[in-house]
Amino acid sequence: MNSELVKKLREETLAPFNDCLNALKEAEGDVEKAKDILKKKGLIKAEKKLSSETKAGLIEGYLHQGRVGVLVDLRAETDFVARNPDFKTLAHDLAMQIAALSPRYIKPEDIPPEEIEKLKNLYRDELKNSGKPNEIIEKIVEGRLAKDYESICLYCQPFIKDETKKVETIIKEAISKFGENIELKKFVRFDLE
Repeated sequence: MNSELVKKLREETLAPFNDCLNALKEAEGDVEKAKDILKKKGLIKAEKKLSSETKAGLIEGYLHQGRVGVLVDLRAETDFVARNPDFKTLAHDLAMQIAALSPRYIKPEDIPPEEIEKLKNLYRDELKNSGKPNEIIEKIVEGRLAKDYESICLYCQPFIKDETKKVETIIKEAISKFGENIELKKFVRFDLE
């Protein structure tokens, strides 16, 4: 395998040397395919890291035209990662996302059950005279809830810098890149409007 290709892939992905070498072998020298292979393997590793405890981190702020302010508490497992400039950039991007799209929760699991039930009942009431079977109504209700999650849950929102990805995917990619669990513990949004 060409060492220049391995070097290039390593620089672009920050993946370990052996992982780059193996991915290039599997992709038969195609750098773009090797990137895809590394990304898939990295996301699998990221899933495993989600249970690791996050004790280090930073508080990042973002102020938009003096009218909207956001503070985020982004955590990592070690200070080594928390001091990394890319980690700070991630925290800043998340703060910008919150300023722009104003989510109320981090994940759907954070929504109080009574609020979810209230929304479900509202949607069921709207559909009760539609003549549709109950199982179809329930699927429609779940679909509408999923759509609601996109507006009120940060992790379900399309990322403002790359709308082809959800914020949750951006976090998982960061976990894969840094090799540590990364967790947004909380955020606060201030708005003068």
